[in-house]
Amino acid sequence: MVKVKICGVTTLEDAVVAAEAGADMIGLNFYKHSPRYIEPEVARDLAAALRQRFRAACPLLVGVFVNDVVGRVSLTMETVGLNAAQLSGDESGEMLKEMRGIAFKAIRPRNRSEALEDAAYYARHAPTDTRLPTLLVDANSPGLYGGTGEQANVDVVLAVKGVVPRLMLAGGLTPENVGARVAQIAPWGVDVASGVEYDGQPGRKDPDKLRAFIRAARSQEEQDR
Repeated sequence: MVKVKICGVTTLEDAVVAAEAGADMIGLNFYKHSPRYIEPEVARDLAAALRQRFRAACPLLVGVFVNDVVGRVSLTMETVGLNAAQLSGDESGEMLKEMRGIAFKAIRPRNRSEALEDAAYYARHAPTDTRLPTLLVDANSPGLYGGTGEQANVDVVLAVKGVVPRLMLAGGLTPENVGARVAQIAPWGVDVASGVEYDGQPGRKDPDKLRAFIRAARSQEEQDR
């Protein structure tokens, strides 16, 4: 079953909806320049309440970081109680190595050649935990670090998919297009932020869109059964 990550969650209410709808991962954004930024203390309370409610069925909690140092990432992970970190900036392979298997890299290659270079560079230090992606591929938007609503290039995504075991697809996914993208690319997982939000309200998820997204992401698999 394709894995689903609901990213940029800022409230417990939205996290509960995501968990009840069957999300495998919930992303909490700790990049201060993001409109989906959440304070670590708020995230800590959200995480504790979510785990108390869902126990073993609680989705994995993933912190999104951009160009932070290892010490700050580790401290935030400990404070909040995160399961993993997503490095979404210009982090090096050495930083990924320092995270010792609890972090994965988000990449935004401009073309197929760059995609293969990035995959070779980062995949050696990717998580071995099969609950986490090897790499996340997002759309290339110069100067931006995800959440743009733009779609990733299919050829670029397929190039990465061909060389890593667990590819997570991000970029411009919505309830209306995710089913077709899953059928076309067959990624290990999909990631959505803006595509399930209320119009003009970054960080606030529309429950109907969120549920529809998860249904649509998995509809092809249900048809194949």
